[in-house]
Amino acid sequence: MTPGVKKGVTTLESGVDPALVRLADAILIPPFPGTTAPQWILEALGRGLAGVTLFGHNVLGDTSALTSSLRAAADAEPVIAIDEEGGDVTRVAYVDGSPYPGNAALGAVDDVGLTRAVYAAIGADLALLGINLNLAPCADVLGGGDSPAIGTRSFGSDTALVARHTAAAVTGLQAAGLAACAKHFPGHGSTGTDSHHAIATISGTLDDVRRRDLPPFSAAINAGAAAVMPGHLRVPDLTGDLPASLSAAAITGLLRGELGFAGVVISDALEMKATSDTFGIPSAAVRAVAAGMDLLCLGRDTDFEMYLAVRAALAVAVASGELPGARLEEAAARVTGLRSRLGAPAAAAERHSDGIGLTAARRAIRLSGLRSGGPHLIRPLIVEVEPRENMAAGRFGWGLGPWAPVRRVDSADVDLPGLLADAADRSLVVVVRDAIHARVLLTDVLAARPDTILVEMGIPIWAPPAGTAYLATYGASRASSQAAAELLGLA
Repeated sequence: MTPGVKKGVTTLESGVDPALVRLADAILIPPFPGTTAPQWILEALGRGLAGVTLFGHNVLGDTSALTSSLRAAADAEPVIAIDEEGGDVTRVAYVDGSPYPGNAALGAVDDVGLTRAVYAAIGADLALLGINLNLAPCADVLGGGDSPAIGTRSFGSDTALVARHTAAAVTGLQAAGLAACAKHFPGHGSTGTDSHHAIATISGTLDDVRRRDLPPFSAAINAGAAAVMPGHLRVPDLTGDLPASLSAAAITGLLRGELGFAGVVISDALEMKATSDTFGIPSAAVRAVAAGMDLLCLGRDTDFEMYLAVRAALAVAVASGELPGARLEEAAARVTGLRSRLGAPAAAAERHSDGIGLTAARRAIRLSGLRSGGPHLIRPLIVEVEPRENMAAGRFGWGLGPWAPVRRVDSADVDLPGLLADAADRSLVVVVRDAIHARVLLTDVLAARPDTILVEMGIPIWAPPAGTAYLATYGASRASSQAAAELLGLA
């Protein structure tokens, strides 16, 4: 047994047919720490491990060298997956912010050709790094603007708009040689809970879900999406108390049966509390595969020991009869089929340098109370209000800091009299992400300084008083920040 294995976690497949262990490996894409692959990953790839999932901490070094080492160790083209949505959710550029605006900005422009081009550029960048599966796009329809999990990750609240842009995103990514994965089936946009923290219930009936949430997934399937990711989302009429990720009714019945999806079904991270708190990660893995899942993501913070535990749980479940062997074989066959279609990046691939991200961000910005040429700022005091953290996005670089000095504050702990005193005889610019969460502070600031310029870098659902100088970017990517800085005369 590997030293340090957690007590009570099964990690050995003692007496289990080695073929079952290989089948379990064939449907796993675990994470790992660092910018180089540890020996256990390389050895596992040589034994048939499906691949890996990369996170921000993996791509701080020479990512091309990393992915080359993974390919060299594997017995066939491995799955090398990443979450690169553009906008607020970026792994490749989380230090400085994405050079591409996210879905909310693209939806605001509503030019499917632009969306296709932006996703093709994202795909080309990933292909150059040796990544072949992007866990994107989000196909979630935003039911309420104050969505704790989705927000700017959605193309919008109109089902038809989200459907056409989801299809364009899939087409763009896959034209660049990437496999696309539409998420979070059957739709995370109408939930009041972030499934990173607890199981989320989709509002409305199953008929509401069919009408409101499913069309973008149908559009992704019709566009040829290689994969779909169910979320840890409960639809009471369909899944009962289970999340869709562990529900045969959702995966085998609705996704495969009703929508006709024949590709690979990929799990959202099994370490998310929506599943791990109730079932534990190994048991959740078994339940997910039994329900129809094909490829298992374990989550950023799982380790070597948990990989062993999940592999063991799958093999033992088949050996004991808890999990039908045919179901594990079917999942492995689908993943093998996906791997056979994936390819290393073409030597002729070129990184997009035509500025499509900045072009899109400029087109997305909406202005009110401001001249199109922007204001004339006098020694501006730029105050940025820290948002509540979105677990999917994490802490990433955002704001106007690259172009001007800024003061970063917490909305719950602001010395307002001191701030207003510091802003005397100066232009005051307040930058927020999702102003609805800072509306008390903003109301007080605007009452005292009605000439404040408000920059919204989240979903613009809170309206400031009429006449307020207001700039909405629909996201906090570096591209969107630069576009805002240009309009303010800072860049």
